[in-house]
Amino acid sequence: MTKILVVDDEPQILRALRINLAARHYEVAVAADGSAALRQAAEWHPDLIVLDLGLPDLDGIDVIHGLRGWTRTPVVVLSGRAGNQDKIDALDAGADDYVTKPFGIEEFLARIRAVSRRAAIAEAELTSIQIGEHTVDLAGKTISGGLRLTPTEWHILEILLRNPGKLIPQRYLLTKVWGSKHVKETHYLRQYMAQLRKKLEHDPAHPKHLITEPGMGYRYTP
Repeated sequence: MTKILVVDDEPQILRALRINLAARHYEVAVAADGSAALRQAAEWHPDLIVLDLGLPDLDGIDVIHGLRGWTRTPVVVLSGRAGNQDKIDALDAGADDYVTKPFGIEEFLARIRAVSRRAAIAEAELTSIQIGEHTVDLAGKTISGGLRLTPTEWHILEILLRNPGKLIPQRYLLTKVWGSKHVKETHYLRQYMAQLRKKLEHDPAHPKHLITEPGMGYRYTP
């Protein structure tokens, strides 16, 4: 079931979208401000985010920038701002589509389906990635030279490789790999990242691709 996070400070919009999306078998969560949206995105890992720009605490553009720092989750803006510059700013920040209010629900749902299809195609195309001397095949779960990884190593590596250049927060990795009850077990990540570097980096003590951002998270640098 596709998970959609709806971010809007208008209760009637949240209610209408929750009902219509749930009726079409989407799993729906809602947030009424930007801070809650960023927190819920990190903890719930939606497949798509519907985002209003006029939020009470953060501008929607800032929320998009915050999301794009660590995730490629598709963002569909749903806003009363109809000006061309607003659309340009949102799309330049990393939004995948822009729908203005008032909106027709059937057209909006069609936009959701189209963005989801494009995201699925992009995900499928990102299969073969180079790390130093090694070629990683994400689809086939193989690495050149017969190198083998554990299932946990694969899980961590795949998250990093599918987000090139982006900082992946420790909390996100821990939740995604081990579950929300383990968000403080940062030593898990240190151990597994050390193992990945030994297997994939030419000089594990001075990694060029699997980078630690102290106190924040990890990053794959192509």
